[in-house]
Amino acid sequence: MLTTDHSSWGYQASTGLGFTHEDIVDAHFEACAGPYRATLDAVGIRPGWRVLDAGCGTGAFLPWLADAVGPAGRVFALDLAEENAARAAGRLRTHDTPWEPDVRQGDILELPYPDDSFDAVWCANTTQYLSDEELSRALAEFRRVVRPGGTVAVKDMDAALIAVRPGDPFRFTDFFRKGAANPGYARQLLRTGELYRWLGEAGLTGVRQHTVLIEHFAPMSEEVLRFYTRACARVAGMALATGLDAEWREFLDPDGPAHPLRDPHGYIREGNTVTVGTVPGSPS
Repeated sequence: MLTTDHSSWGYQASTGLGFTHEDIVDAHFEACAGPYRATLDAVGIRPGWRVLDAGCGTGAFLPWLADAVGPAGRVFALDLAEENAARAAGRLRTHDTPWEPDVRQGDILELPYPDDSFDAVWCANTTQYLSDEELSRALAEFRRVVRPGGTVAVKDMDAALIAVRPGDPFRFTDFFRKGAANPGYARQLLRTGELYRWLGEAGLTGVRQHTVLIEHFAPMSEEVLRFYTRACARVAGMALATGLDAEWREFLDPDGPAHPLRDPHGYIREGNTVTVGTVPGSPS
């Protein structure tokens, strides 16, 4: 799962994957909580369902999933980083549920669950870390552990929709296009808009896809600035290292008063895509 370019992205958890450390993951969730909730609500998870959060990170979605399935359902979770799984379990324990949390450290490429264990799998912000081969394997695992007629839902960021103003609106597009010339994280972040094709090729039926555009305008909240200024700083450092325009330097200081996101006309957007398919066959 680990491509060679993750160290340059920073904010690594114990897995070595970039942007998986709790500091940056939780900051991103806080900045985008409303739209994130909308992507989950679009899936159609029902009371009484058994749902797996595959690649749960620090577990920010788990309370919402628990509320969706209610006391008659149950939520399970798994993450590759042991420390993230532990934090996710703690988060779920503080939520009012009648069942004991089942949160494990494990790999979504080899899910430790029997066939047809769940009514749905929810996988958020995780497929971006998978090569094409690994994405196919993960989707096959999701299909395996979900009962016939059940739901597989994948949500991830589409880096092709990132833009910042003031300044060149194609600055981030150019960065990701250049990075995507070679296999790795940048290319995988640009693959999200084609998830509908991947779910179809995995044998899921009735595939539907919806993209939520998340926009932030000045004056931005501290939660928004805390995530996006730091994320932009990491990208700026990589862009400068690859010889892109020196104007990237204005992003390097997350706390700098001249940072574009602190401009009176500051603006940043990202796209989050949720793709949903059904496991073929009639429910038993």
